[in-house]
Amino acid sequence: MARPKAEPEVMVENDQVVVTKWSFAEGAETGWHRHGHDYVVVPLFDGKLILEEPGGAVREAPLGFAKPYFRPEGVEHNVVNGTNGPFAFLEIEIKR
Repeated sequence: MARPKAEPEVMVENDQVVVTKWSFAEGAETGWHRHGHDYVVVPLFDGKLILEEPGGAVREAPLGFAKPYFRPEGVEHNVVNGTNGPFAFLEIEIKR
């Protein structure tokens, strides 16, 4: 059974950054993607994401409200909401 898709909303885009709000229904996914920029994720709730990675690796990432984390350009994955309910975060991509 196909998962629902997470909903991206670009909130700011200019020559320096792209800020996207990602909203997930329970069990929703982003779909496979590769990040073309360094980025910071700022969770808008406490929750858990499931990260499906190349080669079949799967890991859980517990996240806390307003506790940001940084990842470098080139990360490839599918992000799935592992929270029992909706989840959302801001993704801030840093253009060079």
